[in-house]
Amino acid sequence: MTTSGKTDQIKGRVKQAAGVLTGDKRLEREGKLDRAVGNVKEKAGELADDVEETTEKVVDKLKAAIKR
Repeated sequence: MTTSGKTDQIKGRVKQAAGVLTGDKRLEREGKLDRAVGNVKEKAGELADDVEETTEKVVDKLKAAIKR
């Protein structure tokens, strides 16, 4: 989970709510976009963590195989 992604999601919620309350469609759209960007950043961070974990497992197995 990335802090940047969560920050963008929160910022987007605030912008979107402000846009709804004031009737500012542009601000509301910006908020929706910020939320989407935050979601993408968060998913990309999770994917990077998964790739790193899998890579470490493969390296460990290769090291074990070489020692035999």
